[in-house]
Amino acid sequence: MLNLDRKDTLTFMFVIAGTLLAPFVMNPFPEASALAQFNAGYPDLMQRFVIFGIFAIGFNILFGLTGYLSFGHAAFLGVGSYAAVWMFKLLSMNIIPAIVLSVVVAGVFSLVIGFISLRRSGIYFSILTLAFAQMSFSLAYSVLTPITNGETGLQLTLNDPRVLDTANTTGGLPVTNLFGLEMREVITFDVAGWSFNFSAGYYVCAVLMLIAFYLSMRIFRSPFGLMLRAIKTNQTRLNYTGLNSRPYTLAAFVISGMYAGLAGGLLAAMDPLAGAERMQWTASGEVVLMTILGGAGTLLGPLLGAAFIKYFENIFSKINDTVLHTWFSFMPESIDNFLVTIIHPFVGKGWHLTLGLTFMLIVIFLPGGLVDGATRVWNRITGKNHTEVDAVADPKPAE
Repeated sequence: MLNLDRKDTLTFMFVIAGTLLAPFVMNPFPEASALAQFNAGYPDLMQRFVIFGIFAIGFNILFGLTGYLSFGHAAFLGVGSYAAVWMFKLLSMNIIPAIVLSVVVAGVFSLVIGFISLRRSGIYFSILTLAFAQMSFSLAYSVLTPITNGETGLQLTLNDPRVLDTANTTGGLPVTNLFGLEMREVITFDVAGWSFNFSAGYYVCAVLMLIAFYLSMRIFRSPFGLMLRAIKTNQTRLNYTGLNSRPYTLAAFVISGMYAGLAGGLLAAMDPLAGAERMQWTASGEVVLMTILGGAGTLLGPLLGAAFIKYFENIFSKINDTVLHTWFSFMPESIDNFLVTIIHPFVGKGWHLTLGLTFMLIVIFLPGGLVDGATRVWNRITGKNHTEVDAVADPKPAE
């Protein structure tokens, strides 16, 4: 099927099923339940799962296959967002031209940065990409204000030309769409206390994520992917054979940047706003965490890592003292207050602490990430003695 072997076909079918059934899977608790706080089946969060999944899949092509650790991929995410919003302002609210421009602009930008940064390897490469990302952030925040609108961010206005759209007769800002299908359109089904949301924007992002995932699978199994693995294993020895590895690493860098541009374009397509904060080093560090948590060098790892971090960010950050008191209200007041005091530092504004501790545990006990852990459990259930992870990566950068 689709030129994939049996194992990859099963993996792809699993991702398709999980993506299509996400509105059900991510809403396991009834709306009236105290545990409904942990439901993640609302459109905004599901869109972030798949968008940042695309971002992490692209980053994994560079880091997972070649071992080159980039700390500047947020620059391509931000450039993609700016390109998409400008397309919405100048041409049309249809998301197709915006997404295409995002990918193209991010690809050109990554070609320039990669051409310079890949003259070095290891930590020097990482520092170069970080420097370029911070320069991009500073330019977008201040120097290029006429293009980026500085700290306010680039937004739609009523005076935008949008030459391909008909006149806006509603008096309000237009809505992004796919040939008339509005991205904010949501259909809700209420069944026996459960509420399931089916968002047009989510499924558009999901289809593009599935395409991106399929392309990454083909890259992993292609001769090009094998060459990237050889570069990661020992680039110096490969160069001694007379083979120039730099075009391969540059191609991987550009492909990875185009994935980031696609993610940035989709962020703007779901919410037509682009700001310099998407280029900050923290955004670049986030995609590194996603890839390592899920399992660098594996196919499913980036998707699992992206979902894991975005879940913590959006669910655990909203658990405040009021929610905690509601959970423990059946207990005596003294015990209720004691438990809230103990748990308070790990949720709400302190969700980063919980994420950090979880990351430490995974790195210590599951260096191959969540995929490694799932494989160990599966092998124990099936009685296998050896793991069968898709080249679980050593996070050491290429030398």
